[in-house]
Amino acid sequence: MKALMRFAFIGFVMVCSFAQAEDEDPYQKTIDTFKSSPQVAEFFNAAYGYALFPTIGKAGVGVGGAHGKGRVYRNGQAVGETKMTQLTIGFQLGGQAFSEVIFFENKTSFDNFTAGNFEFGAQASAVAITASANAKAGTTGTGVGASASTDNAGKQKAIYNQGMAVFTHAKGGLMYEAALGGQKFSYKPL
Repeated sequence: MKALMRFAFIGFVMVCSFAQAEDEDPYQKTIDTFKSSPQVAEFFNAAYGYALFPTIGKAGVGVGGAHGKGRVYRNGQAVGETKMTQLTIGFQLGGQAFSEVIFFENKTSFDNFTAGNFEFGAQASAVAITASANAKAGTTGTGVGASASTDNAGKQKAIYNQGMAVFTHAKGGLMYEAALGGQKFSYKPL
């Protein structure tokens, strides 16, 4: 058990180092990374707004957590700050760092996110743009789901679900998990 705890601590330290190794403007770098995917670029052009998290760090051994800070944009301009926290319980081991963007299809979905405390629903999923795979997040409470569909070639394709579409981009680390948990967000206007 001590070896597992040591491994988890090392994984968490690795994740934190990824979070601190960002460039001076991690937001623009993250936008450029997501825009380099044609699948995501179309959302930047059509969405009412979006929440952007340059680095979310995640680590766990049995019980895990994730945290990241971001900005909320409308019409390409930052209008607020947001934080994401996640607690997971279940079989999991390791640490990981990733970027995330949440697109809001319309004013209603934007207002739902920026109203205060928001969390994703039980079957929320994100399209991982580097691996074309779904990442599930389960929660209880008020929130909404986001989902993906598969195109004719079998590649994951994001669609809006209840006004939101979510993409992630792995930055580093390794994490094995089969865990239940969900992302919760707070918002503070600029």
